[in-house]
Amino acid sequence: MNDTVPPAGTPPAERRAMFGTVLVANRGEIACRILTTLARLDIRSVAVFSDADRGARHVALADTAVRIGPAAPQASYLDIDAIIAAAKQTGAEAIHPGYGFLSENAALARACETAGIVFVGPSVSALGVMGDKIRSKNHVAGYGVPVIPGISEPGLSDEELVAAAAGVGYPLLIKPSAGGGGKGMQLVNAPGELASGLVAARRVAASAFADDTLLLERFVTAPRHIEVQVLADRYGAIIHLGERECSLQRRHQKVIEEAPSPLLDAETRARIGDAACRVARSVDYTGAGTVEFLVSDAAPSEFFFMEMNTRLQVEHPVTELVTGIDLVEWQLRVAAGQPLVLRQEDVRLDGHAVEARVYAENPERGFLPTAGTVLLLDEPAGEGVRIDSSLVQGLEIGSHYDPMLSKIVAWGESRAQALARLDGALADTVVLGLHTNLEYLRGLVADPEVAAGRLDTGLIDRRLPTIRFRAIDHGLLASAAVYLHSERWAAPDEAAGRGVTWPGRVWTAPSGWRMAEPRPSRYSLAVSATETVDVLVQGTADAAFVSVGAARPGSASESATTHAVSLVPVAGAESRFSIAVDGVATVWSIVGNGRELWLGADGFVALLTVRTRSERLAEHLAANARADRPGSPEVRSPMPGTVVAVQVADGDVVEAGQTLLTVEAMKMEHRLTASVSGVVSIHLRPGELVKLDQIVATIANQNPEHQGGQP
Repeated sequence: MNDTVPPAGTPPAERRAMFGTVLVANRGEIACRILTTLARLDIRSVAVFSDADRGARHVALADTAVRIGPAAPQASYLDIDAIIAAAKQTGAEAIHPGYGFLSENAALARACETAGIVFVGPSVSALGVMGDKIRSKNHVAGYGVPVIPGISEPGLSDEELVAAAAGVGYPLLIKPSAGGGGKGMQLVNAPGELASGLVAARRVAASAFADDTLLLERFVTAPRHIEVQVLADRYGAIIHLGERECSLQRRHQKVIEEAPSPLLDAETRARIGDAACRVARSVDYTGAGTVEFLVSDAAPSEFFFMEMNTRLQVEHPVTELVTGIDLVEWQLRVAAGQPLVLRQEDVRLDGHAVEARVYAENPERGFLPTAGTVLLLDEPAGEGVRIDSSLVQGLEIGSHYDPMLSKIVAWGESRAQALARLDGALADTVVLGLHTNLEYLRGLVADPEVAAGRLDTGLIDRRLPTIRFRAIDHGLLASAAVYLHSERWAAPDEAAGRGVTWPGRVWTAPSGWRMAEPRPSRYSLAVSATETVDVLVQGTADAAFVSVGAARPGSASESATTHAVSLVPVAGAESRFSIAVDGVATVWSIVGNGRELWLGADGFVALLTVRTRSERLAEHLAANARADRPGSPEVRSPMPGTVVAVQVADGDVVEAGQTLLTVEAMKMEHRLTASVSGVVSIHLRPGELVKLDQIVATIANQNPEHQGGQP
């Protein structure tokens, strides 16, 4: 071990040796975040990686890295034996689990004890109590901490939970006892929804946590999710570092978090902080942890214990920004046996911090997970802005892991300044090659209710219909076509090697010039799997005349429009172009591979696919074949992922709306249903991979006049 200098003000008697080598048993942005502190403390770092992460950023940041298995989490990041073996192989004295994966796994903590390796986290007993929602709720109630009404007994069957639900009352939440992060939680508004909710919750709980134990809780109306950061050493010192407001959630997943909460007054802040310390003290907690509470917006002085997360939280940066305390550093110091030198009265909350989670998901497709390769990346910087990210240009984002890509955090002297800085940072972020939720995050930050601090966990669902997303309109299509036109015009002349100079380009470049009237260049741009728009361009990129026409009768783009368009590259900014459409300029980040074209501006991202002439003809023929159908006979996957269940067999007669199969991606399940009634053709099995928009089933109409062959 090396003796790293303690923080300023640490008495000499409290100096302790720090670790010489630490293994980070995680991936993504949290692994990068931990590695940053290890580098600052001059501690040798070890990364682990699966086959899917061989080129990941955390692998490059670490001093050394060890492969631990294939892409599937169960065979890599959740493989305790592989993690311990990697630590032994590299001489790691401690393992930092980050969050997610094995971070709250008592079996890993026990394996560390057996191997003589320090687990950077609480004791096995604390993990056992707080890692089980049923046990933890019953435990803290005995210490005078208020809890939410519900039923939390281990081993209850679905029938027993249904019987107990009447006593809990509706609406209620079904929650997996193990795990966290909102995974598997189901909101049930009425008794008729309970049975299907239990089935879904058990399946996710078993898959994500290898434990399908469930509990029921009363759903608190207009709840606010407020959590308290605690820090404790092994000598009995426990302090809290204030609270975080995490009420902006979708599907029980936090989206935007902030510190401190705009709801609590000083007196309530002190009481909820004291309650959090009591929870930690009740299990002799050590290290950094978070105690989560529900607070009614109507009665902000009342709070109810939900759970304790015995690990670092995703949203820990907002606490670090307002307190100036590096939580990862103190996790390491406590694990190494150093005592806390901070006292409760030393903790000061300075200013305000807000964090937004950037996910690989498509808001316009119901926030379904997306995948792809990062073709262009530009992350913001500036006063009060912090980026915790795993992104690098060229990184492939698959469907095996959580969809969070990065966190954009902003600090300000006031809440308004922090929100303004966050919005600016979101606008300046460019990630092309896959869809993200950046535009959606900007819409939330700009919402008047959010700006006023009037938050609750249902706010996003209520406000989402009012968030306006930019559409792929004719102006954007004209911009894309002129960009493609400029690329063709700038391409090296095939005859250049033969000494042909500029005049020869007149005959080969696609400017539209010819001896008679200029002939426009045609670009066919697909805006979806079923709609393509033709765009005609005359002239050159600095002065083009563009006509945007319809893909087919009845399409959203039926009326043709004409535009004057000019394109100018932005000096000193690779892949950025100022494109003016009818005099209105937009600075676009653009990248393409000859087949796909990605455009991004102010958080908005669009994907267009360049169609060939033969593809356009095939598309028109397919559209004509579907014209007399009430719905498409093709069922496409709305996201890339893995088939986890197939509910019908090939040749079955199905009804419109019937579930055909279930696809999982990034820990999210999506049921695919029949769009029409008929005979289904399906040849997929559980475990098979599917791509975005892949046809997974077709349905033949049973009407006799259509039975000459499959449509």
